[in-house]
Amino acid sequence: MDAESFENQGAELLRYVTSYLENIRDRPAFPDVKPGFLRELIPDTAPENAEPWEAVFSDIERVIMPGVIHYRSPKFNAYWTFGMSFPSMLGDILTDALGCIGDTWESCPMSVELEMVTMDWLAQMLHLPPFFLFSHPGQGGGIIEVLCATLGSTATCAFDNLKELGPLCEEHSIWMHVDAAYAGSAFICPEFRPLLDGVEYATSFNLNAHKWLKVTYECSPLWVKNTDYLQNNFLVETEYLKQTMGGDVMPDFRHWQISATSKPCRAIKMWFVLRLFGLTGLQNYIRHDVAMAHEFEALVRSDVRFEIPADVIMGLVCFRLKGPNRLTERLVKELREDHKVHILPAMMKEVYFLRLSICGPYVTSSDVKYTWDVIRQAADVILCSVKE
Repeated sequence: MDAESFENQGAELLRYVTSYLENIRDRPAFPDVKPGFLRELIPDTAPENAEPWEAVFSDIERVIMPGVIHYRSPKFNAYWTFGMSFPSMLGDILTDALGCIGDTWESCPMSVELEMVTMDWLAQMLHLPPFFLFSHPGQGGGIIEVLCATLGSTATCAFDNLKELGPLCEEHSIWMHVDAAYAGSAFICPEFRPLLDGVEYATSFNLNAHKWLKVTYECSPLWVKNTDYLQNNFLVETEYLKQTMGGDVMPDFRHWQISATSKPCRAIKMWFVLRLFGLTGLQNYIRHDVAMAHEFEALVRSDVRFEIPADVIMGLVCFRLKGPNRLTERLVKELREDHKVHILPAMMKEVYFLRLSICGPYVTSSDVKYTWDVIRQAADVILCSVKE
């Protein structure tokens, strides 16, 4: 799907959504389906190759809508009201396009500061005590929170040996969680799957599909060996949440998480991605990123002033100027000041280095070469000043 197709098909979907909401009262609030209905409507496996948009779009009514409880319908009077507005939906579109994270101010100043301001606005609208506000001189504040996990590892994309850890955990009855937040997506490629050998010892496994499977934030699939472990800890029994249909054959996800009543539907966007890219398309996407990382690695290795302190396995390249840490620290400072590229540093065993991650969906060889030229020129400045 290129930019022109996205614009045309996006407009078609927006028209569909608008029509759906304007005519929602014409639909029954509660679907007339039985547990397992959807399995009869779709194949047992994801498509090998990308499907046309027309096929996916037509399946919205055929597959999605028959099983939807129309929470926006004026005929729906159960539970409580659910927020929805066109501005909020537009905000989601922009948020997905920007792809920002707000862990720290440096990771995205706008994201952090806007969240602080809007949290203060809402606290004031609710007439909360002033000590909850960021603008108050105290230590109060608020966050728009979501739980998520990481792996690959973050600093160097290192991997534990599951075949060594697994038997130890099994012998001592220790829960072994395999957290493959970043790298897990790459295991759809056969050449990377051996890195997951030993997963049969795992008690649970997760990845972040929003990192490397073209699914927008947030989407973190989690599998557990025995779901009773979750349900026994998060069980919430209230009369108004009891199921009257499907409870004996369908999972009750409210017992699988901390928040019992706030699980959004994230499956549709993953379903769209799997169908419109297919397995082959997603594999090609991951392999392209890895190829770009190795291309950058080759450029670094061609310059005797640099070294690579960690193996390049996937889409991350760790590199540094040879010599004391202060040289690479100066390189980081130089790159930050000229704002041409944005690369973050890390530290491992007292060794300071830069980590270049292939992140954007449109990275080409020209982009890799441009980034390397910027880094090389910054290194020229630093090393010349050292000699002087």
